[in-house]
Amino acid sequence: MLGTGGLYAPTIRHHDGVVYVVCTNIVITDKSLPDRSENFIVSTRDIWSDEWSDPVYFDFRGIDPSIFFDGDGRSYIQGSAAPGPMTEIHLFEIDLSTGNKLSEQKKIWGGTGGIYPEGPHLYKKDGWYYLLISEGGTHEDHMITAARSRDIWGPYESYENNPILTARGTDEYIQYTGHCDMFQDQKGAWWGVCLGVRKDKGNRFIMGRETFLTPGRWSEGSWPSLERVVSSPNGLARDIPSRVLAAKPMVDYLYIRDADLRLYKFASQGSAITLTSSSIDLEHPTESPTFVGKRQRRLDGSSTVTVVSSSQLRSGSTKAGLACYKDEHRYFKIFYDNTKVAIVFEMRNNAKKIHRISTHSFQLQHTVDLRIQYSERDYRLSFKDGQDASTEWHSVGSLDTLDMTDPDFVGPVVGIFAVADGNSAEIEFCDLAID
Repeated sequence: MLGTGGLYAPTIRHHDGVVYVVCTNIVITDKSLPDRSENFIVSTRDIWSDEWSDPVYFDFRGIDPSIFFDGDGRSYIQGSAAPGPMTEIHLFEIDLSTGNKLSEQKKIWGGTGGIYPEGPHLYKKDGWYYLLISEGGTHEDHMITAARSRDIWGPYESYENNPILTARGTDEYIQYTGHCDMFQDQKGAWWGVCLGVRKDKGNRFIMGRETFLTPGRWSEGSWPSLERVVSSPNGLARDIPSRVLAAKPMVDYLYIRDADLRLYKFASQGSAITLTSSSIDLEHPTESPTFVGKRQRRLDGSSTVTVVSSSQLRSGSTKAGLACYKDEHRYFKIFYDNTKVAIVFEMRNNAKKIHRISTHSFQLQHTVDLRIQYSERDYRLSFKDGQDASTEWHSVGSLDTLDMTDPDFVGPVVGIFAVADGNSAEIEFCDLAID
């Protein structure tokens, strides 16, 4: 868990024509100092407009804030107050426009005894305030528990049939389910949307935590329940026409830490990219290497790119290619190394003390195509001369996805990188495609 800074667990709420996103940014300034949590709200009246407010920050030492709008017009933040592992669920009234607290911050529940009570969401139904939280950590013992009160400030009564959702102790394919929010669809049906992992019998879950949907309901005693998460949930309509959500080009590109955007030039809506190399490589713990990519979105798929030869690529000590990155401790890459005049495959997992390198002689004349193919069980890396379409792919190596599987918050990012010792070089990449 050494590389887990950044944005945590956003909650989206809609009220009186305004969409709010409330979130925590974990700032790691120094490995010797505690992480700092910055909690903020952004809002818009039109999610398609690309016009959002500036962040409104509010004082809360913790994570996983959520917004609750009560019927009297008041707004509340509920969140998981630090420090862990026995965090507590706290509540306070807030002015959403300024971030000012309008009440004292108060503990309202500590959960049922599991570690890390977090991810709280409040709902009001039939005169009761219902509180759903996650407990047990985010992996094997992850679960959702519920409590309720007639008063928003408590005391909250724990549901006798807790947990209302968990995969622990089961042999389900989808494990580690938790961190759930409930909502009602346009036909009145209730659903839960939660996190979980697709975990095979070999304990592989290379995609990290993903989002899952599961049916929910309310019992006669007015308590919520959620069905165990499966690949094909009951009650999901099959006749809904597919809809492609529009977005500006390239918003799905990601960088590592605070990137120097002067090192990146995009053309053709991101299919052609020129990177200016730096001396920072992927294993650096604090700086931003020249790397840009997208999240791996399919268990079975591939990612490809063409590296274009140039005088700059052939000078100095330059490496440029395709990488699959989880954090500075775990990644693998296929790249052209001009000092070795070769295609190189390198894989690293410091936690498991794995470091592999293989070299394959190749004289780059014009272009070289690089490819990473993936399935649930393995990654396969290959290359070919980009000038001849009939040229076969040459394998440079493979690895079991178990070698890249750890208790992750999120999944891998696949992208391109350029690193050089000494003078920087501009490296051109074409036809980047990431599944």
